[in-house]
Amino acid sequence: MHGRGIMEVNRSQGLETREGISMTTHVPFDREKERARSRFLEQFAETHREEIDAVTRMLAKITSLSLEQITPHVHTMLSLLVLPQERPFYETATPEEWVDALREWSESHRGMNLPSLSDYAVSRESMYDDERL
Repeated sequence: MHGRGIMEVNRSQGLETREGISMTTHVPFDREKERARSRFLEQFAETHREEIDAVTRMLAKITSLSLEQITPHVHTMLSLLVLPQERPFYETATPEEWVDALREWSESHRGMNLPSLSDYAVSRESMYDDERL
């Protein structure tokens, strides 16, 4: 197990996408920017495969964890260290971008067949029921 490279571990865990290594360090509101970041990370990981494998193996050895357990942490660390860090969405978004992001998020839940809340559940009375006691 410890002889496997980081890319093989990624593929066996499904952590690698067609666009590149999937990172979960921020919310991807800009799909093209996210794809570019993933491609950059994939190229970086490929260029430095031996070094990354050595770091991953060393971390697995000193923590007594498997490569599969260490690999996501190495990916997060690389993402934080190698990719330029952008200001968070909430610091830079315009009101229109907030609206678009909320719509995108709500649309992503359409096919989930979630139950609606009742009128009472979202009413002022239900929120302050305990204060009447």
